[in-house]
Amino acid sequence: MKKQFEVFIVRWLLNSVGLWIAVRLLGTGYNDVMAIGVVGFLTAGLVFSIVNSVLKPFLVILSLPAILLSLGLFMLIVNGIMVYVSLKLAPGISMTFFNSILTGMLLSLVNYIVSATFGSRSSIDK
Repeated sequence: MKKQFEVFIVRWLLNSVGLWIAVRLLGTGYNDVMAIGVVGFLTAGLVFSIVNSVLKPFLVILSLPAILLSLGLFMLIVNGIMVYVSLKLAPGISMTFFNSILTGMLLSLVNYIVSATFGSRSSIDK
């Protein structure tokens, strides 16, 4: 259980950094990034981590036909929806849906690196 909590904390912090980078690159401007602050991005990262772990499995199951027909490319849209919903729930950060798809690609890469670093789920339970 301690290992799962550590993985969640690392994922949360790296998702917050990924959101900060994405808003800096794709967001509305530098002044908005400075107004949001560290707490705003940590909140957005926490919201994204929770939404990604709770809502994403259901959305993947519902969109499975589209994922299969597109040979997995529809997962980009699913990740974009996760980011878009998370940013709507997080205070002070806004982004267009297209930029949410690009941010979803970045955060998917971050989450993949965290999963590869900490091993598969069976090694987490040990």
